[in-house]
Amino acid sequence: MDKAKNKKKNLTPEGQFRSSLDNCSKTKDLSTAISLYESAISDASTIRLSSNHFNSFLYICSNSFSDPSTKNDAIQFGFRVFEHMDSCNITPNEATVTAVARLAAATDDGDRAFELAKGVGNCGKLRTYGPALFCFCKMGEADKAYQVEEHMRSLGLQLEEAELAGLLKVSVEKEREEKVYQYLHKLRMSIRSVSDSTAEIIQSWFGGEMATKVGLSNGDMDQVKEVILQNGGGWHGLGWLGKGKWLAQRSQIAPDGRCLSCGEQLVCVDIDRSETERFAESVASLAMEREVHSNFKEFQDWLEKHSDYDAVVDAANVGLFQQNFAAGGFSIAQQFVAVVKELHSRSNKWPLVILHKKRVRTLLEDAGYRELLEEWINEKILYGTPFGSNDDWYWLYAAVKCKCLLVTNDEMRDHIFELLGSSFFARWKERHQVKYTFVKGEIKLLMPPTYSVVIQESENGSWHVPLAGEVVEESSRTWLCITRQASCESDNKQLASVVEASEVSEPDQIAACCHSDSFTSQNGGSLNKCSGLAGKRKERSPSPTPSHSSLQS
Repeated sequence: MDKAKNKKKNLTPEGQFRSSLDNCSKTKDLSTAISLYESAISDASTIRLSSNHFNSFLYICSNSFSDPSTKNDAIQFGFRVFEHMDSCNITPNEATVTAVARLAAATDDGDRAFELAKGVGNCGKLRTYGPALFCFCKMGEADKAYQVEEHMRSLGLQLEEAELAGLLKVSVEKEREEKVYQYLHKLRMSIRSVSDSTAEIIQSWFGGEMATKVGLSNGDMDQVKEVILQNGGGWHGLGWLGKGKWLAQRSQIAPDGRCLSCGEQLVCVDIDRSETERFAESVASLAMEREVHSNFKEFQDWLEKHSDYDAVVDAANVGLFQQNFAAGGFSIAQQFVAVVKELHSRSNKWPLVILHKKRVRTLLEDAGYRELLEEWINEKILYGTPFGSNDDWYWLYAAVKCKCLLVTNDEMRDHIFELLGSSFFARWKERHQVKYTFVKGEIKLLMPPTYSVVIQESENGSWHVPLAGEVVEESSRTWLCITRQASCESDNKQLASVVEASEVSEPDQIAACCHSDSFTSQNGGSLNKCSGLAGKRKERSPSPTPSHSSLQS
C-alpha cells in the first residue's frame, strides 16, 4: 500500500490527473469526475485535456443514468464536455459518439442519437446505434426504430437478442402483425434460446386480440411443406397460419423431439438449399485454390456421376481412432471397415469412403483386406485422394454436395475450416456430422440430435420457443409451446401416448435416430421414428423434415 502511495506521489500532475480519472471510470464516480474536470479547466497550463480524457469523462456520464439522483447532472455535464471537445477541434471517434448518443437517448432525443451514430459511417458498431434504436422503441416510434434497424443492416451489423427484443416489443405494442412475424424469425435466425424477458414479449403478442385475428385458415399445405423442405426444416416463413385464439404454455420436449404439451414433432434444422449450394461452391473454390498438386475438378466430375450416397466416411479419422491405445485390438482397416458395414446394415446402401491413395496402397498389401478394398474401389465405394492432397477437402465437399451424413470425429476447427468463414457451418455440422466410438470392439455411431434447440415454426402454424437458462440435460429445458386453441384440444388427445413413448424409449434407441428416411435400425425399424415408438405416432404425422435421401436433388 505504501509503495502504491509513494508511486502516485512521484507522478507528474498530468500523471496524477490521469490516474484519478481512470479510478473514476472504474468506480463510475461522477461527482469526483466533475471536480477533476473543473480543476483541469482552471489549471489549463498544467493539464492539457486530450481526446482520451474527454472520452473518459463522457464514458462516466453515459454510465451514470441508473441512479436517478445523478441522471440530470450526468446529462448536463456530458453535453458540456462534448461541446468543449468540439471547441478544441478534437475529432470524435466511435467511442465518443456512442457515449453522446446515450446522453441524447437519455433525454428521449432518438433523432439526435441516430444522426450522431450515422456520423461515424462504416465505423459504427452495434453499441453506436443501440441508443437510438432503444429510444425509438421506448417512445413507441416504431417506424423510426425500423429505419435504424435497416441502416444497421446496410452496414452489415448483426442485431442481438436485446435489439431484436426491443423491435419485437414495439411491434407488439403497435399491433404491427407483419413486423411481429418478421422479428420472431429474426430471433430464430440469430439466437438459439431466448431470455425470460423476451419470452414475456412473445407471450404478450399471442395473448392479445390482434394475434387472434390474423392468420390464413385455408393455406396450401403442399406449398407449406415444400417451403419447409427447401428451408431446411423447422420453419416456413409464409405468415401466420390458422385461425382463433392462441394458447401459450410452458412445456418440455421428450428425447425423441415430441412436445409434451401439444404432441408436435420438433425437427433437426438444416441449412437451406441455397446455403447448401453456396457452401459446396465455397469448399470447391478453396480446394482448387490450395490443392495445387492435385486435380480437385476431377473429383467434382467423378462425384457428379456417383452422388447417390447417404453417408461419407472420413476413413483416415476412423482408422486412426485410438490407434496409440490399441482400441479393441483393431487395425486401421478393421475400424473403418466396421463403420462402413454398420452404415450399410442400417440403410442397405454403401457409403462413400474417402481415404488418401498412399494409405489405400498400404492397406492393399494386407491380404486379408485386399479383395474387399479392390471390390469397393470398383463399386465406387472407396475413393483414393491424390498424392499431395489434403483429404479433408474431399470428404467435406462430398458430404455437402451429396447432402448426406458425414462420419468423422474431426471437430473441423483446423485452418481449412476457418477459411470457410461460414455463419451456417455450425448448423450444418450439427445436422450432418455422425461421431463414433468403439465399445469393447463394437462400433457405436452417435447420430445427429433428434431436434434442434432453436425457435421452430410448424406446418400447422404453431411455434416452439426454447428458453435460456442453466440446463443439465436438454430434456429438462423449458420451452414455450404456442398453438391455436382449436388444434391444441385435438392435440391433447395424443399426450398420453406421447408421454408413454418418452418413458419406454431406451437411450440407445433415441441416440440411434438418424434423419435419413432410408436408414434403418438393427431392429429393422426406421431410425427416423425410433423402433418401438413408431406405432404410437399414427394420430399425427410430423412436420416434414428434410431427410438425407430427399435432399438429394
